[in-house]
Amino acid sequence: MTSPYQVFVAALPDVCPADPRRMVFTADSGGRCEIFAWDAEARRARQVTDSSGGTVHRAIDAGGYVWWFEEDAAESGRWWFQHFDGGPRLPGLPGAPAGQPRGLAVTADGAVSAAVAQGRQTVVLMGRRGRAPREVLRTSGPCRLGGIAPDGTLIALASSADDTAAVTVVTRDGRAVATLPGPGRPGTGLWCQGFSPRAGHRELLLVQDLGDCYVPATWTPQEGLNTHHWCTFDTEINARWYPGTREVLVRQDRHGRSLLHRVNLDTRRRKIVPTPPGSLLDAAPRSGGAVDCLWTDTAHPPVPHAVDGDGTTLPPRGPSTVVPGRHTDLWTPSDAGRVHTLLSLPEPAGSAPPPAVFLIHGGPADHDRDAYDATVHSLVASGYAVVRVNYRGSTGYGPHWRRAFPAGVGHTQVADLAAVRADLVSRDLIAADAAALWGVSWGAYLVLLALGSRPGLWQAGIAVKPVADWVAAHRATTPALRGLDIRLFGGTPDEVPERYASSSPLTYAASVAAPLLVVGATHDAKCPPGQIRSYLAALAAADVPHEAMWLDTGHDGYDGATHVAVLRRSLGFLRARLPDPAPRAPDRPPAPAGGPRSR
Repeated sequence: MTSPYQVFVAALPDVCPADPRRMVFTADSGGRCEIFAWDAEARRARQVTDSSGGTVHRAIDAGGYVWWFEEDAAESGRWWFQHFDGGPRLPGLPGAPAGQPRGLAVTADGAVSAAVAQGRQTVVLMGRRGRAPREVLRTSGPCRLGGIAPDGTLIALASSADDTAAVTVVTRDGRAVATLPGPGRPGTGLWCQGFSPRAGHRELLLVQDLGDCYVPATWTPQEGLNTHHWCTFDTEINARWYPGTREVLVRQDRHGRSLLHRVNLDTRRRKIVPTPPGSLLDAAPRSGGAVDCLWTDTAHPPVPHAVDGDGTTLPPRGPSTVVPGRHTDLWTPSDAGRVHTLLSLPEPAGSAPPPAVFLIHGGPADHDRDAYDATVHSLVASGYAVVRVNYRGSTGYGPHWRRAFPAGVGHTQVADLAAVRADLVSRDLIAADAAALWGVSWGAYLVLLALGSRPGLWQAGIAVKPVADWVAAHRATTPALRGLDIRLFGGTPDEVPERYASSSPLTYAASVAAPLLVVGATHDAKCPPGQIRSYLAALAAADVPHEAMWLDTGHDGYDGATHVAVLRRSLGFLRARLPDPAPRAPDRPPAPAGGPRSR
């Protein structure tokens, strides 16, 4: 291998703080995501990991050591490390408890902090590379490591953004020094973005939701929380520090696409960083104001782009592949506002509207974007129209849209899907009698709910790792998702049973009329297999035509072969149940771009 861009790059490389010529990145290896070390000077890559299920979590520290999280099918494991140039693979923190990864941070002098989830608790550890760590604290609820100060004296822990303790700053001995946003603080959300890397500074970067907009915020031990009201954004953002300055790079998700902003917190000035229209899957600020980013749109797989400090956009690196079809935007009027859809139509256009597949994103706090998707590629190449709807609850359209659930959980989103379907049919863009639904995780939940609550609209459904029974899923899922359920429904199943029942696909299982393919995962902690089996039993009892496929994986997976197997099964299912489109699907579908969308 001569370049990291000859394989699919899942994210921008992590750069060694002490030697920018040394990088680590995640890329495809035999259909799995694995970790590679890249020597920019020698232009040589070396594969670091080779696990049966793939590897995705990684880092590189200032000492030139590559870190990765090695996990089993249940997504539990530990951190390991190896020198950039090779050598023995060693436990990163020997004796550390196994768990699910919740973050790793390494200071310039080698202090290591890590967090792992164990059931309802999160264990925060502190130590040195290759040595037994000590437990800093053990939280009673879910959280993740938000960063460590350059001197190693402060650790940031991030909980749910709308929690009263959204971010907690503790010392390396576990003593809390700040709880953000803090009692009585206004605002409806706070996201931790990490400590400034400047030596001698202990400044934490945050993003704050003020109810009608988003703004960057900072915290220091001396000044406390400082909300930068002068720098507002109408849709969701995240932010990263530029090296050595008080400038931050803000990436904004807006209407299915990305914008970059360079913000100077000292001078209160901001400017657009020019990038091509489309989506930025990752963006990293570099010295001198330069930016590296991973760019894509629906028609082009991800390729790295770079912007110089003066704003000059450099030519993209890597191959340029064009996805077939016509890709456009559609806005459907509704009582709640315009619903945005990304529409991909096959070419050449036939005399009749094509059958359509609605690909439904998960989350719900996520969105479909103008970005390459291997499933879209396969479907359009097979002759289907692909419809991606950013229903109410999606990000990228502002706080009010994200919090809009007037008809209840799920039913609000199903109403938007139905409105878009009617709009497309009225414009003769899709066939009126050939519309299928396909979703993963929370998107799969919407597939089941739509098929059961509005059975006359859809001719087929594919639900991959769904929530099928809200009550059973709530009781068996992860603590973080139980917290999300309580926020969505306004209580637990015992407190508001009628809300869970109204939104549960199990309630409507007997009403499903369209053929249905349900895919479950035996090690899924987020959408557990038991509640899927209960739903399948309800379908069988009602004589609803359905098929089931089981994967020996967890909810998230880094093995491309599994995704391709689901893709092949799903395409075959659609061919048997929708009118045959032209041209036929390719025999070998493209490799999937990343793992499944998360609930």
